[in-house]
Amino acid sequence: MSRVFNTLKGVWKLIILFILILLTFSYAMFQGGFVSWFLFYSFLPFALYALALSFYSLNDFQVERVLPKTEFNAGENAVITLKIRRKAAVPLLYMVIEDGMSEQLLYSKQGKKAKRFLFPGFQKEISLQYQIDSLPRGEHFFTSIRIKTGDSLGLIEKERQVPAENRMIVYPAYEEIIYKPLAHHYDQGMTASKERVQRDTSMAIGIREYQPGDRFSWINWKATAKRNDIMTKEFEQRQSHDVSILMDCEPDSRFEAVVSFTASLVRAILRKGAQVGFLTSAAERTIFPIRGGETQQLQLFYHLAKIKDGSSVPLDRVLEAESFLLQQNSQLMLVTPKLSKALIEKVGFVASKNGSITIFLIKDMDESPLQEEIALKASANSRGVRVIMVHNGQFSDAFTGVSKG
Repeated sequence: MSRVFNTLKGVWKLIILFILILLTFSYAMFQGGFVSWFLFYSFLPFALYALALSFYSLNDFQVERVLPKTEFNAGENAVITLKIRRKAAVPLLYMVIEDGMSEQLLYSKQGKKAKRFLFPGFQKEISLQYQIDSLPRGEHFFTSIRIKTGDSLGLIEKERQVPAENRMIVYPAYEEIIYKPLAHHYDQGMTASKERVQRDTSMAIGIREYQPGDRFSWINWKATAKRNDIMTKEFEQRQSHDVSILMDCEPDSRFEAVVSFTASLVRAILRKGAQVGFLTSAAERTIFPIRGGETQQLQLFYHLAKIKDGSSVPLDRVLEAESFLLQQNSQLMLVTPKLSKALIEKVGFVASKNGSITIFLIKDMDESPLQEEIALKASANSRGVRVIMVHNGQFSDAFTGVSKG
C-alpha cells in the first residue's frame, strides 16, 4: 500500500513540476518584458534538473558496510565505515545517508551520527565513518543503508533502502578474578578448600609398588616381570571440581552488573581448570551441562550476550523447580541482585542436601546493604550458606576473603 502511495505521490509532484513550467512560460509570453522572461529562464534550470532527476534511478548505487570486527566486549568503541559507489556521475545537490541498525544501537551514544547530510556533486565514490561509543551488550544486526536525494525545490525526492546485512555480537564486560574454590559449609562458616583430586591416566610419570585399590589396567607388566613384584604406573595428580551457576534473570536495575559478574566468574573458574554448568530462566529456561574448556566459555558468553532480564519467576521458585541440582555432585553458586526470606529458606534446604552453596549478592558501586539484607545474610550463614556481597567494578574482591569464615 505504501509503495502505491509513494508512486502516486511521485507522479503528482511531476505533474506539479510541468504545471509550474507551463505557468512561468505563459506568464512570460503574455506579460512580456525583461522581468517576466528573466523569471522564466531563472526557473528553467531548476525545473530541468528536477525533471532529469525524476528519471534517475537510485538502483545505480552500491553500498558496503565495513566493521572493524564482529565480536566486541561491552563498553568498547566501534568505528564503522560506509562505502557508497555509483556508475554514472550524475550531479546530486545533496544526499542523506542513514545506516539501518538495531534499536539498541540506534539510541546508544555515537561520536559521529550514523545519519549524515552530504553534498556529493559529481562524486562516484563516497566513504564516511561514524563511531558507536560504549557498545551495549547484545546481538546487534545491521539491515540496510538508506539513501535519499532530491532537487533544490523539494519537488522531486528519491529514496532507496539498499540491503546491507551485518551482524555484531557484543559479549558482556568482565573483570579478572582469581578464583578460589570454597569448601563445604561448617557451623562457623566457609573456608577455602582443596579441590577434589583426580588422576590423569593419560600422563604416567613413574612406577611404584602395587597398593590396594589400584586398577588392574595400571599394572606395568614390564617392570613387574623385571622386579618380580607387582608394579603399577604412577600418574600425575591433578585437582579439579565442578561448579553449577544459577543466575537471577528478574528485572532489576543491576542486571547488567549481574551479567558482567557472571561472565567474570565463569571465565575465572574455567581458567582454573574446573568445569562449569550454567542455568538461566529468563523468557525461556536454558541449561548448559557441566563442561570445561574454551568451547564452554564461548557458548556461555554468547548466551550471556543475548540474555534479557525477562523472568517473571523469582529465584527461589526457579531453584525449587530445578530438583536436578540436588543430584549434582558440584558446588552450587547463585548470582542475584537481591535477597529474600523465601530464597534463604530454599537455599538453606538445598544446602542441607547438596552441601556447598554460595550466594553472590551484586550491588552497585558504593551501594550499602540494607538492614534487611544484613539480617538475611546472618540467617544464611546460620544455615551453612555463604553470602558474598560484590560491588560493581570490584569483582576481583569476591574471593579475597575465602579463608576467613
